[in-house]
Amino acid sequence: MKYHASGGRVLTPGQIARLDEIEADVADSIDFTPAPEANWAAAARGKHARVAPGAISICLDPDVRAWLRAKGLDPAAEINRILREMMLAPG
Repeated sequence: MKYHASGGRVLTPGQIARLDEIEADVADSIDFTPAPEANWAAAARGKHARVAPGAISICLDPDVRAWLRAKGLDPAAEINRILREMMLAPG
């Protein structure tokens, strides 16, 4: 079967015909010509996926990760809160 309805429903012949029409219209309207190589001349991998200034990555033991997840809080925020408490504690 080409199309599937959710919940085990069966599509009517009219619905199948309409889906075939939509599929034909979409296939005719999309331009699949490859982009010219010049479009990629200035491309840079990772240029827009930089880590925020001041962010660090850390490795945590599995039991520590499980404990943070069990608290139901954002692990990064919870780690930051715990470290801030330690930083501000006297001594």
